[in-house]
Amino acid sequence: MRTEQLVRTFVEFYEERGHRRITGSTLLPPPGDPVLFTTSGMHPLTPYLKGRPHPLGRRLVNVQRCLRTTDLDEVGDTTHLTVFEMLGTWSLGDYEGPASLEWGYELLTEGLGVDPGLLHATVFGGDERTGPDTASLELWQGLGVPVEPTAEDNWWPNGSEGTVGPCGPDSEIFLWSGDGPPQSTPTRDDRWVEVWNHVTMTHHRLGDGALVPLPQRNVDTGLGLERLASLLQGKPSVFACDLFDPWRRLVPALWELDEPSLRLVCDHLRSAVVILGDGVRPANTGRGYVLRRLVRRVLTALRRDDPSRSVGDLPQELVRHTLDHFRQETREMRPEYVLRMLREEEDRFGRLMERGRQVLARTRFQGPLSEEDFHYLHNTHGLPRELITSLLPPPGRRVAGSGNS
Repeated sequence: MRTEQLVRTFVEFYEERGHRRITGSTLLPPPGDPVLFTTSGMHPLTPYLKGRPHPLGRRLVNVQRCLRTTDLDEVGDTTHLTVFEMLGTWSLGDYEGPASLEWGYELLTEGLGVDPGLLHATVFGGDERTGPDTASLELWQGLGVPVEPTAEDNWWPNGSEGTVGPCGPDSEIFLWSGDGPPQSTPTRDDRWVEVWNHVTMTHHRLGDGALVPLPQRNVDTGLGLERLASLLQGKPSVFACDLFDPWRRLVPALWELDEPSLRLVCDHLRSAVVILGDGVRPANTGRGYVLRRLVRRVLTALRRDDPSRSVGDLPQELVRHTLDHFRQETREMRPEYVLRMLREEEDRFGRLMERGRQVLARTRFQGPLSEEDFHYLHNTHGLPRELITSLLPPPGRRVAGSGNS
């Protein structure tokens, strides 16, 4: 099933059940939101999750583009992207979590043709603050889906991203991606791939970590489009689903890269195009620095084996394909304009690399670099750690004062 059909099937399924489609916002969160970029479909809906009536009603569905900087170091594996699309549904004080899970099971198995035997679920098992999510547990047991209770893994947001705001127990749906029959459980075998998260928002977390009941109980679900598409299409990674077909066809012909580098280059360039399309420009802080870092990571990967490689060689077809998919191309935002901005950023990076080589050639930096050295190089000369690392020769090959760093 191609991604366009997957999106259409998803939206129509929920529209038939009384949900109204809302227009997905850009990567830029609404005013007052502390995050740099929209990381999930719920960001634009936070006021309504807190009780404000939504003009389209209490049942909503949408497709939201998202960006997560927390996953940057994981990009290159089979499941993580920097910019991706989230299929989302919401109940704003309407139906409860078990109804959402039952619909999710129905869509996956009947609407999308997933074998029920390849599904596994997890639910919140309770902790010292709140009791277990027995309603979701009983729903899965009634459907015959294996279910695993956990504590920290099934409270959203969890402890590692414990931000202030709406939160509550969640139930995650996993799809088996391994060869042969399913084995073990999602917490014990990473061949279980999470595809859909259903959160019952019951509380508001305060700054001190205390939980206060929300005035209404909401349900917020998020399903990663590219991740599910790759699984339904029988592909080994998100980079092999149909959305990346043009990238897989054109980039290897342009630059010879190993598979992890190819994935990183495709992801970061695609993400940079989307960020530029939403009006962000390269800068030394905030959103602009995220964009700058993506481009520089691409250039570092490209030039590792061939310093002559340039993002200016990127075919306009790939830029247009991305702008079209994310509905961003306008008279002001055209492929040639995007490529020009990427080339300008590449020129800045080239000047920074030359300055970095000159600084690292100094006698002070000929031995192993300390954390103090890294801080000094960043704060005084604007050299980020990953750039410094890329400029250093292999251990044992440094010659004091050689200037060849």
